[in-house]
Order: sequence, then C-alpha cells, then structure tokens
Amino acid sequence: MASPVDRTSLRDQVEELLAGTGPLPIVSAGDPVLRRVAEPFDGQLDPALLRRFISALRDTMYAAPGVGLAAPQVGVPLRLAVIEDPAPVPDEVREARGRVPQPFRVLVNPEYEPEGAGRAAFFEGCLSVPGWQAVVARPHRVRLRCLDELGRPVDELFTGWPARIVQHETDHLNGTLYLDRAELRSLSSNEAMVQRWTQPTPRRAAAELGFAWDEER
Repeated sequence: MASPVDRTSLRDQVEELLAGTGPLPIVSAGDPVLRRVAEPFDGQLDPALLRRFISALRDTMYAAPGVGLAAPQVGVPLRLAVIEDPAPVPDEVREARGRVPQPFRVLVNPEYEPEGAGRAAFFEGCLSVPGWQAVVARPHRVRLRCLDELGRPVDELFTGWPARIVQHETDHLNGTLYLDRAELRSLSSNEAMVQRWTQPTPRRAAAELGFAWDEER
C-alpha cells in the first residue's frame, strides 16, 4: 500500500523539478523512491502543472533516449507514466519481438493483467539501471486499464513489445525493477550487448551464458 504523500510537498517537489532547464534528472537504482508503491493520482497536481510535468517527462524520455518513463524515475512518487516507441528496428527484429510503433501515451493509475498463458523472453533495459540489460520473461499479451491525461478511461489490449513496455512502466509504480523479474545469468553490459547479443532473440545468449530460454508465445 502506498504511504500517504503530503499534497503540498509533492506539488512543491514537481514545481522545483520544473524550475530547472533541460531534461529532468533520472533517479538510479538504490534510491528508495524506486522501491515504494507510488501514490494514486487524484488531482495532487492542478491541470496546468500536470501538463507541464507530462511535457517534461516526455522530453526527458526522448533525451535519454527511452520508450517509457515513470514518475518515480524522476523522484516523484505518483502513479503516472509516459510511453512512446517509434520502433526503428529491422524487420527481423520487429517480427521476432512484436515490436511495432506506439504513439505517445500518458498512463494515469495504470494496472495490467495477463491475457492468456503466453509468455515471451527478451533482453530488457531500464533508464534507472544504466549500462546493463538482462532477459526478462513477461506475459505476451496484457490488458491495460488506466486513465489518460484528461481523465478518460482506457481499457486496451497490448501484445508483444508494447505489452512489455506497459508492464515495465507499470511495475515502476509498484516499486518493482525489471531486474526483480530477470534471469540474472543473462545480465550483460551494453558493451557486451553490442559486441555479442544483437540477435533478434536471446537464444544464442542463453546457450553461451547458461540460462534457460523458451520461445513460447
């Protein structure tokens, strides 16, 4: 359960963040904010401040660069995340991973649940764990329920890589990092990824690093 956060202090925290210039600083693993259940959003930020904060999250995600960013990753314990993926990948990667372009979306108070038993395992990284990637098995298809930035309800199915993004960012709001779900024998530096593991699937990495990998969908 989330610990209550003083509305005034939270608003002041966001105002202070936005007073700076350039992308917001991204919090790294080891900061307690990444291990807490974030507070449900219920108007702690007025509409104008919320728009500014969402814009800053978007700019920070672009600058990183990444395909998703949750509010706790910039130190703000609110159930709010942004995602967007232009998916500039080769066709073989697109096919293997189900990575298709996703427009910019704002997820307010998101929750997901698996649809079906299918799972998929691929290398995954995180802006709050810079320099490393590891294989994570996740449900291949999930139902996302949340609100958008205007308070409108969202109830949508996501499959493949978009489902992975939704799960990763929602996990951040529950104090969970991708490493909590990862096959740790697969843990690889970004340099090793470039040199060794650029294949569309982690089959070769599994064989050489000694971890189990199942292509189940």
